[in-house]
Amino acid sequence: MADWQEIKGGVTAPKGYKAAGIAAGLKPSGAKDLALILSETEAIAAGVFTTSQVRAACVDYCRQRLQTKASARAILSNAGQANAGTGEGGWQDAVESAQLLAEALNISPESILLASTGVIGQRIVMDGLRSGIPQLVSALSPEGNDAAASAIITTDLVTKSIALETTIDHRPVRIGGIAKGSGMIHPNMATLLAFITCDAAVSTALWQKMLSRAVNKSFNQITVDGDTSTNDTVIALANGQSRTAAITEMGQNASKLEAMLTTVCQYLARAIARDGEGATCLIEVLVTGAVDETAASQVARTIAGSSLVKAAIFGRDPNWGRIAAAAGRAGVQFRQEDLQIKLGNFVLMENGQPLEFDRIGASNYIKQAAAGAYLKEDTVSISLCIGNGVGTGKAWGCDLSYDYVKINAEYTT
Repeated sequence: MADWQEIKGGVTAPKGYKAAGIAAGLKPSGAKDLALILSETEAIAAGVFTTSQVRAACVDYCRQRLQTKASARAILSNAGQANAGTGEGGWQDAVESAQLLAEALNISPESILLASTGVIGQRIVMDGLRSGIPQLVSALSPEGNDAAASAIITTDLVTKSIALETTIDHRPVRIGGIAKGSGMIHPNMATLLAFITCDAAVSTALWQKMLSRAVNKSFNQITVDGDTSTNDTVIALANGQSRTAAITEMGQNASKLEAMLTTVCQYLARAIARDGEGATCLIEVLVTGAVDETAASQVARTIAGSSLVKAAIFGRDPNWGRIAAAAGRAGVQFRQEDLQIKLGNFVLMENGQPLEFDRIGASNYIKQAAAGAYLKEDTVSISLCIGNGVGTGKAWGCDLSYDYVKINAEYTT
């Protein structure tokens, strides 16, 4: 049983945080497009970013900031323009954005981190941002999570937010998070944007290690379409306002904090996969019996990202052969004779041999129909055992529908 509980408030649930989200005229739709998260005090900051060689200005800006100063007070995020592939002009827009916010908050620009999302190749609409920042600062509130979560989305159909609470040293400790993402989602940082707040006291190096491990078990285990974004950013702040003793090395308290951080990241990652562009269901893949966690995770990612598997699930076709083929090409050694595949509770393959779809003696047509009916569930579970090793891994994705092509064929038009 988990040693924490879910609470309300998202990124403003931890002590000492405010947030805001407004419409600043960056999106043609007039929807909210400028978000701010602010810690009352300087917070330890950690980040994980896209591995793409084509990066948004905000990614390079944050990397530079965190290399010289691993702390921050504020995260400013704009939606509508990715500010990626925009050259020196885009870089100057990022620098000016931080300076404008610093002046409005009366803090150092060095304490501000940036994120952007939207159309690649488009610079931020700076007139809107310049006029919007004073309004954004005025809107800061301990209840501002929902507005901020709305202001970071683009093609998302729903906002994504969570907060958890545990007890460390007999004091409440909270972690909250918001995220956006629906397309251009694939491992090598697959989140697009996620912002996490925490009120525990934790050392800089340990907080970064915790976040990196949590990302590997969450955002780096989701896929929608096989494309990695130019803007992928996860930023986590820890401001120590819970007044617990500083966590500086791994131990019981550190393990509890990291487990809760991982749970927050996995919740947001699953929400992104379920909200994949055009998706009708979430696909969860569990792989066991591998030699280690890395191998199991690789097989799970390969299956979740297979276009043939995704298309079959959209068509409610229990075609286990596509699952087996994806596992076989994942680059992980295992014996075909050890392979077991389950679709929900339907055992499709055992010891490398195909099985009937149930055990009640009905015709194969009826069995196929039953397995196909299972694929109409909102969450489809695929389980594989590939041997007798200790390695276990999970990955999440979504089905591939006609609407995915429609959404992306018309993205800029």
